[in-house]
Amino acid sequence: MKIRVECYSGYRADESPRRLVIGERDVRVEETIDRWAGESHRYFKVLGDDRCTYLIRHDEEEDAWELVQYEAALVGVTK
Repeated sequence: MKIRVECYSGYRADESPRRLVIGERDVRVEETIDRWAGESHRYFKVLGDDRCTYLIRHDEEEDAWELVQYEAALVGVTK
C-alpha cells in the first residue's frame, strides 16, 4: 500500500520517518524500532503514537514509500 511519509533529513535525505499518512490517518512516529537496507529499498520498523507497529519501506529509485506490514496495538496487556 502506497503511503506518504514525512522524514527527518540529517546527513541524508529521508534519514528517519517522523510521520506517516495512511489514507486519512495521520500517525506520529514515537520510536524507530529497527532499520535496515536492501538492494534498492530501505526498511523501517516504527512504533506509532497509536501504539501500533508499522513496517515501511522506501524505494530509493522511485522515491516512494510503501506500508509492508501493520500490527495493531495489544489492548489490555501489561508488562
